[in-house]
Order: sequence, then structure tokens, then C-alpha cells
Amino acid sequence: MRILDRMPSPVQESQQSTAVINVSRRRFLQGTAGLALGVYLAPLLVDSANASAATTQADFVPNAFVRIDSDGSVTVIAKHLEMGQGTYTGLATLVAEELDADWSRVRVEGAPADAERYKNLAFGMQGTGGSTAIANSYEQMRMAGATARAMLVAAAAAQWGVPASSISVEQSLVRHAGSGREADFGQLAEAAAEQPVPGNVTLKNPKDFTLIGTLKTPRPDSPAKTDGSAIFTQDMKLPGMLVAVAAHPPRFGATVKRFEDTEARKVPGVVDVVRFAGGPWRFDGVAVLATNTWAASQGRDVLNVEWDESQAFTLGSDEIMARYRELADGQGAMASQRGDVDAALAEPATLIEADYEFPYLAHAAMEPMNCLVQLGDGRCDIWHGEQFQGLDRSAVAELLGIAPEKVSLAQLFAGGSFGRRANPHSDFVLEAVSITKAARDNGIDAPVKLVWMREDDTRGGYYRPMNFHRGRLALDADGKLIAWHQRLVGQSIAAGTAMEAFMVKDGVDATSVEGAANLAYDVPNLQVELHTPQDIDVPIQWWRSVGHTHTAFSTESLIDEAAVAAGQDPVAFRRALLGGHPRHRGVLDLVADKAGWSQPLEPGAEGERRGRGVAVHESFNSFVAQVAEVTVRQDGSYRVDRVVCAVDCGVAVNPDVIKAQMEGGIGYALAAVLHGEITLDKGVVQQTNFHNYPVLRINEMPAVEVHIVPSTQAPTGVGEPGVPPLAPAMANAIFDATGTRLRKLPFTNKLTT
Repeated sequence: MRILDRMPSPVQESQQSTAVINVSRRRFLQGTAGLALGVYLAPLLVDSANASAATTQADFVPNAFVRIDSDGSVTVIAKHLEMGQGTYTGLATLVAEELDADWSRVRVEGAPADAERYKNLAFGMQGTGGSTAIANSYEQMRMAGATARAMLVAAAAAQWGVPASSISVEQSLVRHAGSGREADFGQLAEAAAEQPVPGNVTLKNPKDFTLIGTLKTPRPDSPAKTDGSAIFTQDMKLPGMLVAVAAHPPRFGATVKRFEDTEARKVPGVVDVVRFAGGPWRFDGVAVLATNTWAASQGRDVLNVEWDESQAFTLGSDEIMARYRELADGQGAMASQRGDVDAALAEPATLIEADYEFPYLAHAAMEPMNCLVQLGDGRCDIWHGEQFQGLDRSAVAELLGIAPEKVSLAQLFAGGSFGRRANPHSDFVLEAVSITKAARDNGIDAPVKLVWMREDDTRGGYYRPMNFHRGRLALDADGKLIAWHQRLVGQSIAAGTAMEAFMVKDGVDATSVEGAANLAYDVPNLQVELHTPQDIDVPIQWWRSVGHTHTAFSTESLIDEAAVAAGQDPVAFRRALLGGHPRHRGVLDLVADKAGWSQPLEPGAEGERRGRGVAVHESFNSFVAQVAEVTVRQDGSYRVDRVVCAVDCGVAVNPDVIKAQMEGGIGYALAAVLHGEITLDKGVVQQTNFHNYPVLRINEMPAVEVHIVPSTQAPTGVGEPGVPPLAPAMANAIFDATGTRLRKLPFTNKLTT
């Protein structure tokens, strides 16, 4: 069955949301012969005493996560977007584990926009990102499953006249061994809905897990994605729907001066051409609406638009980087400081100085941005791969001048995101709504699907920021690292967004310096500074692993240089400085062992040089170490042969998903290392499609081994932490092979050695 077949319309979802919020704290939502479960847990960020108090307060607000139908099927309502990372699998596993459900009868639906029930407990609002999906849901979803199980057992005990303690549950069957009675979940669902919600339930001891931590949980979204029945935004169609393709300005900040649409309107299938006005997002533009995507695209391509570029951004990449280098000559805002760096750097036995350059990067998700909008009766209904319901709902409501409750967001599958769909300015969502409103003002009352072509996506802005780092390290005569000074220069992602108030402190955007300001290595004198240029108007946002994408490269390259300068083994040198960080050490030891670090590499063919490099980095509360092996050919070209990865992410809820995310992160990072670069010439983005912004090809993917550290710690994220260590491990391997340090990304495909 298709996910969408079971999905209510946004209007129905809004009505259901109201029903849930108004329900008594001790009632369950009762449908026809089924059980819909509401559970509330206090945010995991508060202490246990406060959490306990929160669950017993009279203002208990239900959050519906579980539905059991009369046919025995279990539906898990996922508050986090499934964009390929395995979130639906993980959330369903947590519920099914405590419910003792038959995994083959578990399905998943995306939650509607409802911050009261479906907030991200790490964010305080509804949204997916920061590798928080499983981490913030671990106890919440388990509690939902355990509570449902307790109510099913209570219903069976009441019917059979036996103590609840004598009843067992396994594979969606409720049994009483003494009498031989049994019933499946569907037979008990209606009676269970009449049971009081238990005040306390006991979660399983991890030793009793049958799904968590095993390979018995195939992804519930895989069959539909394999046979083509999965519903992405591009698959959605509504009666009378039009498709919109927009013309955006060639330079950021430009606006429409005038446009001529005569030729566009001649294209068969074109219905209207509208201007969507500038607003709280970045672009003015003109959209062509047609009965199909091809007609809309063809109409857009023959539009004649004259742009007002008086306020447009006109600098090129080289000019931006030159400005960043100048800023790095002076002191920036203090991000981290201990000891006396200046004194330690005054007369060191060894001084290491290095500059690192990082380009803008596009997200290049498989599914470009798109969004389906329907306006009517003072409300707005939206269908798409919704990642940031909290911000998008408010932004749309403000644009239309309606209450947020009148904006519904139906969550569909997304074909990747890497952060792009969680836009802090709600850019493409507001664009879709604005186009739909403009068409309605022209008398066209139809749902509109905005579709970005690949070129729109590549040139559309909101990139990983360009960055420049300058590092200076000091070693004493014994080879001990005594000082670390680092200056970072780059745009702030949080500035000008709703997150600025809590993400920017004393001029420092936490996402700009994460991974550097909290350096794990034990250095007595540390100083990390940040320059945030105010006049660079290239739209930016988070990209997979955010600030760690650049800080891991510079810090792990610098520490490697220090190890070489000290005449020490890179792994041993790191271990000695990680005494206070056992989890860093744990993944470092594991990866060194599995990679055979203590053994020499097998030699390459005649004329080839082989090298091995290591990197270890914490991001999103997970710890990842990687060893990369490279072969450099006689002509300077090279390949990455093998990457060994060790990850400590706490309890491994779905080991296969964790391995897939590490493999995917390594491939995504390698694409950026080898190819990724968005460049501007006089403000115009030069890249347009995959021919000049290539992603990784299958023949470039190395052999990857992933090893998971056994852990009883609470689970942490895996969607992003596999990315940061790859680039430094690879650069360190190239140095090991050639003696050449690479400090500018992307690397060239042929080394000059």
C-alpha cells in the first residue's frame, strides 16, 4: 500500500490536530475499531526530576505516535522527515521494540505540521536536522510503544480475567500461557482504546532487545522506493494542478525591472506568467505556469526579463577569498581561549603555519527543490518533503497574513536534502506560495507545484559558506604541542535568521567554529578567533555536517603536521593528546586496528606511491575516525583505494542504517574533496549542472569498511558525522605518499609533485 493512500489530506490533518490537542489527558483518540496512541515526554534536555514532574502535570498534551488498526497493522507516525537517511526505520524500530510488534506489519507515515505533538525535543520546534532524529526520539518513541503494549495487555487481562503480569507479547500476539488464549493486536485494539493511559511504564532492559541493535529490521520505505510507488513531491498531483517554473536573477540581490512574456505564452500548455514579488527571502522573479513541467520550462526559457542589478552582489570568488585573507591578518572575535598563546608562540622550538581555503558548495540533492501549494478559504495546504515545519509554517502564515494554524504541511518523502530543505529563510516554500497567490490574484484558482530544474538548484544560492582558516602551532624542544592559534573567516549562517539570538554570542556564530573552538586535543595554550564579513551577500545555509565540514579538515591536517614535525606516529601523537577524551581514543584505536595501521601498506605497481592517513573528529555528539589509503600514480593522478571507518554513536539502533550513513557520508565528502566548488565571476555563479558541478561517480568510490563501537550510551546522530574526517584523512594520506601538503579544497585530480 502506498504511504499516501493512508495519508489524510492537510485539511483533515488540521482537524485531527485540533481534536488531539483538546482531548482529555487520560483519553486516547478513538477511531473505528482501532487504537491511536498519544504520549507526551518532557524534553530530554531537562533533568530527570523535572521530566518526571512534567509527565504528571494536569496540562498534559498528547502527542500521537502509534496507531493500531483492526487488521493488526501498526502505523508509526514519524515526526522527522525521511530523506533517505533511514529515519523512518529508526523511529519505527524504537516503537516496535517496546511494543513487541511483528516488524513485517509495521508501517510509517509522516507527521503533519503540529509543533505541540511533534516538536524536535532538541530544537524546541518541529523540524529535522542536526542528526537529532533518533537522539531526541529515543525515549519518547520507546515510551509510546511501551504504553501501547501495556494497554493491549490490560485489555486482554480484562477480557480473559487473568493478571496482566501473566500475559506475554511477541510478534504482535498477546498470549496467556496458562489458559492457552491468544489474540493479535487488531483483535484487542478497540478494547485497548478504552483502557486508561498508564501513569508509568517500564522500558526494556537493553539485554532483552530483539530489534534495536540487530540486522532484523529491513527499511520499511525500501519496497515502495524500489517498485516506484513511493510518493515524492514530484509524484503528487491534484485536480487542475499547474506546474510553475521560475526565472531567477543571474546575480544575488537583483530584482525584476520589467519582462516580456509574449513568446512564453505561445508555448502550448502555458496558462499564465506571473511576477512573484521580493520578500523575506532572497529572490525576485517571474514564473511561468503551465499544465506540465516541460511546457513551464520551455515557457520560462523564452521569457525576456530585464533585471535591476543596482543592489546586486557583484564580487567574484577570487575577490572574496582575497578579502578573507586580509581579514585573517587582524584579530577576530574570540571563540575560545585558554593559556597565553602569544607567549607560547613567541619563541617556539618548532612553528607550523598553514592557510586553508574552502569554496562555496551546493547541496546537489537528487531531487531538486519543489513544493505543491493549494490556497483557499483563508488557509494554505502544502505537500512536499518538509524538513523545517516550525519555521516554514510561520513564514508562510506571515506572508499570507493568516494564522499559523491555517497552514498545513503534509510530509512526503524527499529525495535527499543534506540541509537544503531546512532553509532558514523558507526560500523555495515561500516562492511556491507567492507564485500560487499571484496566480490566484490573476483569477487562476488552482493548486500550483513549483519545480526547480537542476540549473535552478545549482545556481539558486544557499550554499555551504566559503571559508578561510589560518593556523599557527608551536612545539617545544621535546616535540610537545604547546600552542594552537587559529583564525577562521566566513559568513554566518545564523545571522539574520530566527536562530541568531541563541546561536550567535559575542559576534561568534557557533556553527562557524564548531570542531575548532571545542578542540579535543590537550593543548595548554589555545586561541580560536572568528571574522564574520558583513558585506558578502551570497545566500548560505547549513550543508551536511555544517561547520565541521571545514574545521575538521584544518584541525586534523594541522595535528598531522604537528605529529610529523615532532617525529611521532600520527596515531600515537593524537592518542597522547586525547587522554581526557576516551570516546575519541576509542574510535581512533578501533580504526587503527581494523586498518592495520601498525603494518606497512602493500606496495603499488611500478612507479606508484601509496600512502595512508588518519583523522578523528566529534560532531553532533558522535565520534568518528577514518583511515584513508591512496595510490598516487607516476603522472601525479591518484585514487582513494580504501577507507576504514570507526564510529561511536551510542546505542546502535539500526546497525545497517549506521553503516549506510557512514558509507554515504564518505562518498558525499569525497565528491566535495575531488570536485565540489561553486565559483562566482562578477557575482554570477558559473556552475549549472552535473557536467560542471559533478557528484561522485561509482568508479571513484573506494572500498569502505565501517566498524561500530559497542556502547550503552544514549544514541547520537549518524547522518552527518561520517563527512568531516574524510578530507583530512585523505590529505594526510597524500602527504604520506608524496610529502606534499594539500590545503585548498577541492584537490586537483593530478598532483604536481
